[in-house]
Amino acid sequence: MTILRAFFVWLILALPASAQQTSPPVLIIDSERLFVETLYGQRLASELAERAAELQAENDRIVESLTLEERSLTIRRPDMDPAEFRAEAEAFDSKVQDVRRVRDAKNVDLQIATADARTQFEQRVQGIVANIMLERGAALVLEQRNVVLSVRAANITDDAIVRIDAELGDGTR
Repeated sequence: MTILRAFFVWLILALPASAQQTSPPVLIIDSERLFVETLYGQRLASELAERAAELQAENDRIVESLTLEERSLTIRRPDMDPAEFRAEAEAFDSKVQDVRRVRDAKNVDLQIATADARTQFEQRVQGIVANIMLERGAALVLEQRNVVLSVRAANITDDAIVRIDAELGDGTR
């Protein structure tokens, strides 16, 4: 691995300065930055965060309600017939399990919505990234996290962010 890295460093240093100035045939992009730094990605992230906050607030209200109900049952227990208490306790446990299933389903729905939003974002910006690739005469665009070593000119993330903002805005157009 060290020999491979040394070879790449030597290759970059050995290239003439003019070759380092031009765009390489392989480009690099940081798709996470595209999502986080574009107006479109920021809008999607904001909407998803809002949904997550609403779900959390709803969860907090339900937990508070169930806690009060459990406390009430605990306080009333000494004055209750054991069979009556057992029936109420079982009903409460059943209610808690039902609530938990609904909450889990809503969390899964939010995770699916998040994945869908990310997929939609990637599909809409793919054409813009492809145009940059073609304009620069590149044959390939790699994801930044899969690149071990590169020259700065290979990274088109900043240019893609500017172009995405210009062409898509916040994604509502």
